[in-house]
This record gives sequence, C-alpha cells and structure tokens, in this order.
Amino acid sequence: MIPKEVLQKVRQIEIRTRRIVDSMLSGSYHSAFKGKGMEFSEVRPYIDGDDVRTIDWNVTARMGAPYIKKYIEERELTVMLVVDASASGNFGSVDKFKGEMAVELCSLLAFSAIRNNDRVGLVVFTSDVETYIPPRKGRTSVMRLVREVLAADETRERTDITAALRFLNNVQKRKAVVFLVSDFQDTGYEKELRVTARRHDVIACPISDPCEFALPNVGLVELQDPETGELLLVDTASATVRNAFAGRAAEDDAQLMRFFKRTGIDTISLSTGRPYIDDVRALFRRRARK
Repeated sequence: MIPKEVLQKVRQIEIRTRRIVDSMLSGSYHSAFKGKGMEFSEVRPYIDGDDVRTIDWNVTARMGAPYIKKYIEERELTVMLVVDASASGNFGSVDKFKGEMAVELCSLLAFSAIRNNDRVGLVVFTSDVETYIPPRKGRTSVMRLVREVLAADETRERTDITAALRFLNNVQKRKAVVFLVSDFQDTGYEKELRVTARRHDVIACPISDPCEFALPNVGLVELQDPETGELLLVDTASATVRNAFAGRAAEDDAQLMRFFKRTGIDTISLSTGRPYIDDVRALFRRRARK
C-alpha cells in the first residue's frame, strides 16, 4: 500500500513538471533528441525544388514521369533515467535537497519523453541497483517511475556509479538516451562511463549545492560525510581553510567537466541554488543546434 503522503507528493510533482513541459519545453525535447534514422514512407510526384537525389528511378520509368521517395523520421526513442539515490543527495542549503531536485528533473524528462511517444525506463542506484523499471510508454509508467525515485529516499547508502552503469549496459542492449543523474561523489567509474557513452547517447546531470563550493564563515563546525559517517571538525572562520576548500572544489568540478568533454558526453550542470529548468532548456537548445 502506497502511503497517502507519497501519492500527494507524486501528484504535486506531476502537476508542476507537466506545466513546465507544456509552457516552456514544448517542441524543444523533440528538436533536441532525434530519432533512430529515416524510414521510407511513400512515393509522390516530383515537384520543382525537390532534391533530385530522392527520385525513385524505377517508379519514374514505370509511370513516365518523375517520382520521389518520401521519408519520415523514426521518432520513437528509449530514454533511461539512471538516478543516484545515495546519502549525499540528502543535502541542500537553499530551497531543496539535491535528491529532491533529482526527482523533479527525472519527472520533467519523463513527461517530455512520453509527450513525444518515447519509452522511459529507470535505474535507481546507491552502492547497488535498488530499482529497475524497463522502458515503457504512458503516464502510468511515468507515475510509477516518480514514486520509485521518491521511495529511494528511504534506502540512502553509498554511491557506486560503476555498478549502475554495468547493470544498464547488461539490460539495455539497444541504443538509448541515458540521463545519468548524480552528484558524482564517487571514484573509479570513468572506464565504465566511457563504455556506456560508446553504446548510448549519455547526458550527465551533475547536481551540486552552493555550500559544496564555498564554506560560509560560521566558526568551528563539525561536518559529517553522509555516506561514511566520518566526522571532521572544520574552522570556517579561517580564510585559509575557506580558500583551500573553494579551490579544491573548483578544481574537482573542472576536472569532471573536462572528462565529460573528452568523452563526448553532454552535460546539464544543476545546482540547488538556481532553477533547474534554465539548465535543461540550455541543453535542449545546444543539442537542437547540432
């Protein structure tokens, strides 16, 4: 039995994200993510201005007049949402936690996909794969998907991106558009991500929080790693400490972005400190121009 509070939250997310899809992303998703190719539709008489390379010479010879082949885009895509539900997502210093932003982003992407008649699947992972939903069409499937991402908040553990990608590559044999939603607080996943990027169209969605790039000056604070439980006493009143923290965070982020660029992976860099819709729209515009 699904708790009433969960159903209410799912409904709220649906209303909010569907409104964004209808008002701000209409047509953008279709332009950003192309189909698998072109398939033959029909032949029709040649009209001035048509590309002569599309002339069907066999039909033209039989009919005694030029005819061309007409093609349509094979539109149907498979979209896989690979979502990090580890303990580090249970952090946020602005309006929402990183995990909450991940839920809303997945809902937005899923509703954009089904509006274009694409199939959507889900892999939720922590230190292992927690949930797998094979790709399906329709609102019912998306609502289940959102429920599962929300439910993952109850099973927060460590992060293993490698295990999640290996699972995806085993179950998803056909090419898919893969959104990898994580704060990427993990190591050693680069090799498996390269393999995934060769098989699928991967879009990395790193989620961060402003406090992960700049420590506030609040004196002595005890920080805890949410995934390991390790405690660390930090003097945030020290400018040296704050500068060293900011420098390390900036370098780690730059290194991650350089890896994505070298691997040919598109990115949506998200922050709890700003509306995610702007970042999503920027990605859609970039891909539409390619």
